[in-house]
Amino acid sequence: MKHDVIVVGGGFAGLAAATYVARARRTVCVIDAGQPRNRFAEASHGFLGHDGSDPRAILSAARGQLEAYPAASVIEGEVREAGRGEGGFSVSLASGETLEARKMVLAFGLRDILPELPGLRERWGKTVLHCPYCHGIEFSDRPLGVLYRVPMSVHQASLIAEWGPTTLYLNGAELDKESAKALAGRGVAVEPARIAALEGEGLALSALRLEDGRRSTVEALYIAPQSCLSSPLAEQLGAAIDEGPLGPVIRTDADRMTTIPGLYAAGDIARAPHSVSWAVADGVTAGTSAHRALVFG
Repeated sequence: MKHDVIVVGGGFAGLAAATYVARARRTVCVIDAGQPRNRFAEASHGFLGHDGSDPRAILSAARGQLEAYPAASVIEGEVREAGRGEGGFSVSLASGETLEARKMVLAFGLRDILPELPGLRERWGKTVLHCPYCHGIEFSDRPLGVLYRVPMSVHQASLIAEWGPTTLYLNGAELDKESAKALAGRGVAVEPARIAALEGEGLALSALRLEDGRRSTVEALYIAPQSCLSSPLAEQLGAAIDEGPLGPVIRTDADRMTTIPGLYAAGDIARAPHSVSWAVADGVTAGTSAHRALVFG
């Protein structure tokens, strides 16, 4: 089946890209594996007009609106392989189906690699968080923590102190004098001991139990997790991938085109930092850029 554009990923970036292609009256097919990165969060914050909404509800409404366009279709499935040819791109699905398109948008998202601490994984997106702009105000003036993972965690702790009393948990790591001075200037406490577990009733967080037996009160813990691309398609297609501070980033230009002509990337896989608003904006850029390439390229 031949399309003008194939979009791999039905999250915020992918649906935004596909919507603009469909509104340009070009055939577009979204292939969605149904694993959006923010599926662990109950509410999305800061997205204009949808502050506090369930991200799954936003995506469901957006998908329904997209499918109302005659030129658009959505396939629930996983792309296993992708290739390039003279006419554009082809993808092979896990179902065995093969699709072709003149242009392609990668929007399959990232997968977060979380630290292996008892009680952390189940609280991810609830009381273990990554972005204070997305979730910070909901925990205003409560005891907050930042788990040290990389040197950038010092910057993260200094920023999060805007929302409440903050402690940087080194978890056995060492801190240089310059970083310690910067944290002290922001009023951030430093706890050097290793963490044994996260504690709290249900998915709430009340304390970190330290390996020396002490308990440190904290109601939200921020981390900057390592991330990886959730699909090998960019590598399969030969697109350049750079190593960012928290994981790989597909290299794109201002039009969100990768180093492969006709191949675009949008959302968390092609930028840092991340948010729903940025993902939608990048999806719009990729979708309109792909359409202009169909017209003029």
